[in-house]
Amino acid sequence: MPGPLHGYRVVDLTSMVSGPSATMLLADQGADVIKVESPQGDHTRAAANRRGGLSASFLNNNRGKRSIVLDLKTAEGVAVLHKLITTADVFVQNFRTGVIDRMGFGEAAVRALSPDIIYVSISGFGEQGPLAQKPVYDPLIQALSGLASIQGGSDEERPRLVRTIVPDKLTGVVAAQAITAALLARERTGKGQHVRLSMLDAIIAFLWGSDMGSQTFVGDELPQAEAASFIDLIYATADDYISTAVQTDREWTALTRALGKPEWLDDPRFASPALRQKHINERLAMTQEVLLTRPAAEWLERLTAEGVPCAPVLTRGRMIQHPQVVANGIVVETEHPQAGLLRQARPAARFSGTQVTNRRGGPELGEHTEEILAEIGFVPAIHQ
Repeated sequence: MPGPLHGYRVVDLTSMVSGPSATMLLADQGADVIKVESPQGDHTRAAANRRGGLSASFLNNNRGKRSIVLDLKTAEGVAVLHKLITTADVFVQNFRTGVIDRMGFGEAAVRALSPDIIYVSISGFGEQGPLAQKPVYDPLIQALSGLASIQGGSDEERPRLVRTIVPDKLTGVVAAQAITAALLARERTGKGQHVRLSMLDAIIAFLWGSDMGSQTFVGDELPQAEAASFIDLIYATADDYISTAVQTDREWTALTRALGKPEWLDDPRFASPALRQKHINERLAMTQEVLLTRPAAEWLERLTAEGVPCAPVLTRGRMIQHPQVVANGIVVETEHPQAGLLRQARPAARFSGTQVTNRRGGPELGEHTEEILAEIGFVPAIHQ
């Protein structure tokens, strides 16, 4: 069954993660994504953890695309890309600021070929400013955005990185949504536009909803030299780890029942949500002390019975087998012609009427070059 973006063509010049993850979302939703690669290919093709000549990193960010190899330093490569652009709805690039213009594929050049195209520029730090020309990787965005400081716990503590590339992947999600919005606007107005976003834009906007309250009221900014707590809501039990969290008075009362500590309800330090937050370190330390006395499965059963929010803490290997993950059908297995049987997460959003049922795996380098050339009616010079 065709997906909701069936009929749209995306010319994808991106590499690494932020851009490829964005265009993979579009491919997952039915768009024809043509990945334009140099003869060397996307850098992630050379990553470790490989099978059948393909890396897991490449496969997990390029599912559903077709690959064409073009040497854009040659006249023929440029001519093919020109022809491809005339057939496309979207053009996406994530080169360092200024590079795409020097290559001859800036917005004006592309729009001359396809006036209503959606032109997308994904950058690291943004297109202007003192850092615009600097190379960028995810840890640098975590550092500059304040995320590493937030992860450290307070302004005075050692900053820490989140151990997954949140800015890269979040930028991909934001870019995919923005591209879809631009296509919708084009349906209404008949006009294309330039969508610009940076990893720095995406992560700062993401953080503001929950972590930047101290900077929200102009003139009344607050320092955050003290952390709310240095105790994570991950608890050790007698044999494993669990997570449990309470917010409301009802949940707090339920927790005291589950833990067998009714006397905590009479403790003046915990008489209200505000007081429980003020005395969070004491409260969490007391909770941890009790949880150490029984196995994880027993605590999860007791907490669940009382209506206390809780969950097991799973390793990656255990997560894919958890009954909730299985019930949701999140992890699926597909056969790849080169890499064999693959296990991946399905697209998170499902559509009742336009769900994609036939998904192509990550392509080999240049796998679809001849196919795409034939579609656009381009005959290579060697065959002329």
